[in-house]
Amino acid sequence: MYASKISLNQYRIVWWDLVLLGLLSPIFMIVDLRSDTLTQPTPGMLAAMFDAEVGDDVFGEDPTIKRLESTVADLFGHEAALFCPSGTMTNQIAIKVHTRPGTEVICDQLSHIYLYEGGGVASNSLASMRLLSGNLGRITAEQVKANINNPEDIHQPTTSLVVLENTVNKGGGVCYDVSDIQQIRSVCLEAGLSLHLDGARIFNALVATKHSPANFGTLFDSISVCLSKGLGCPVGSVLIGSKDFIQKARRVRKAMGGGIRQGGFLAAAGLYALEHHVDRLADDHARAKQLGEWVKKMPEVDHVYDIPTNIVLFSLKSEINPQEFLARWKELGILAISFGGQLIRLVTHLDIQDTHLAYFSEKIHTTL
Repeated sequence: MYASKISLNQYRIVWWDLVLLGLLSPIFMIVDLRSDTLTQPTPGMLAAMFDAEVGDDVFGEDPTIKRLESTVADLFGHEAALFCPSGTMTNQIAIKVHTRPGTEVICDQLSHIYLYEGGGVASNSLASMRLLSGNLGRITAEQVKANINNPEDIHQPTTSLVVLENTVNKGGGVCYDVSDIQQIRSVCLEAGLSLHLDGARIFNALVATKHSPANFGTLFDSISVCLSKGLGCPVGSVLIGSKDFIQKARRVRKAMGGGIRQGGFLAAAGLYALEHHVDRLADDHARAKQLGEWVKKMPEVDHVYDIPTNIVLFSLKSEINPQEFLARWKELGILAISFGGQLIRLVTHLDIQDTHLAYFSEKIHTTL
């Protein structure tokens, strides 16, 4: 008889089960804190994806995508939604629908739409940007009001859109207070401006602040909700708005090449995540705070920013070379990224468990 073969994946599962049970201590492991986009689908999510009923979404015939879109729209109190491959695409579609060539977008200087979307506002929408200096990426109603151009002045672009980000990536995962957004909304309504939310980590913000998605969502004309960060999906973001807005957005998505034919396999992951992965974000937040406490004790560290959600942002002392610091961590099996200058970013996520924290603590404390 032939001996049964154990696949590599089965071996990994057995090994990891033993680690979790405390029967085997990993001599060396990888603690990957570079981003919450690194998550792998859970077994339950994979099962949901394989079982998905699909059709051609460009023809409007994928039932699972339709269910995801209606679910997310209802959750945030809006009429309609559009499933897209990425958060950059949902943001760029929204900006293009809300603006005209030659108009201006107000946002903070730390905004993802300005720093990390390939100059898309310029290349896709032919719009200019008014960059404000807020508090860790959070701008105020007073700042918005002071930076709306006079529509009668032909020397200036017409202000058409305000974009907020929540949580703020470059701000260390900080959240907006709803009352501040309400004030910004009032300014936008008075001036006839649209208000868009880059909600790449909106569920982190909602879990941290305990705000209702519906009450929060109706403050905006459109919202981009990312599924592939804290919620742990392999791909996808959802753009939310009115029926008329989403119909226009669907046309822009087509022009950008964003149509996904049998995309229901991916949408099923989103539906699973909404049901199973939202409340657990509190665990990521707690683990991030624990990491921050350990990082504070490191002699190379100058300052650790507040940690309201799942991002740990800290600055190294001026004499420390960030790339050398990260290289030493990598040798220990700890991965993080440089965030400009002396800043280092860590992000907790679905695949970071207490065993990873224990390993991190052990390795970091041996270097103190």
